[in-house]
Amino acid sequence: MKLYITPGSPYARMVRIVIIEKKLEDRVEIINAKTRHADSPYYRINPSGRVPYLIRDDGVALEESSLICAWLDHLDGNLLFDLPSGELGWEARRFEALARSTTDGLAVWIRELVRPRAERSPTLLEHEDERCRRMAAMWELMIEHPLMKGSLNLAQIMLACGLGLETRNLDMQWRTGHPKLTHWFDRLASRPSFAKTAPPPAAFTHSH
Repeated sequence: MKLYITPGSPYARMVRIVIIEKKLEDRVEIINAKTRHADSPYYRINPSGRVPYLIRDDGVALEESSLICAWLDHLDGNLLFDLPSGELGWEARRFEALARSTTDGLAVWIRELVRPRAERSPTLLEHEDERCRRMAAMWELMIEHPLMKGSLNLAQIMLACGLGLETRNLDMQWRTGHPKLTHWFDRLASRPSFAKTAPPPAAFTHSH
């Protein structure tokens, strides 16, 4: 199988973590895609230009991180990340949605910082900065929930991949005043699958 990624994408990182946790590294070729460039060869492979993008052995392609993670988890019948049943399943979905909301905002912030300084929207940057602070305060209160402290699941992976963007955005101050969230993240970040997939630092800031 072929998985197209960009090294800094938190969504592609989610899939890479699942591949490592499921011990599928010898079955999936990781390919760096050239995105956000006119006439990139990648657009002939995936017209949307987004990552992650998995091309299965049968040639069928899957886009969107949660879908790819779920498909890979079901590949061997030994489910590690399947949602629990009943009320706990709805709680798991709720936490996944909150984690995705957090990561989506942080990813938008990064994408804006990548733009030339003259083209950046100060309003958007301020909005995402404030959203980050609100979400960090929320997670500080929720991070000790059993779903976030128990066996590794997609909500944990998604949130950690979002918070891990701090290495690419020096203005992201989610740690300040949030010791529980910081401890949770640092513990998870030391896990081999997370350490191996850490995003490359880019040091984007508002002032650059």
